[in-house]
Amino acid sequence: MSQKESSFFERERDRLCTEITAVMRTLTEPVLRALTNHSTTQGFEELLSSSNVLNRKLEEVLGMTREYETIAALWKSFHELMRSHNEPLGDHNRAVPGTGAHIVSTSSSRP
Repeated sequence: MSQKESSFFERERDRLCTEITAVMRTLTEPVLRALTNHSTTQGFEELLSSSNVLNRKLEEVLGMTREYETIAALWKSFHELMRSHNEPLGDHNRAVPGTGAHIVSTSSSRP
């Protein structure tokens, strides 16, 4: 994949951002109209209704963000686990002094 091509996740992120922007625009337009409307009772009711809808949508978006953070943390721990399996074990088989355990090295070359 070349650098100009975007991955599935980047395309999906961009699509969701565009969708959220469109929803936010449709939700804020009635609020702006209500603010410019001079009929105070009707304008206030429309403003209140629009702001309630906007708050619910914002709560949904924040909830989705928290879900993505949970999933991202899960993938991060999985990545770290897999990376730790790829690292050399080092002195993992070395015996602990004073425990009576020892490693007998065998060499197959005899003089």
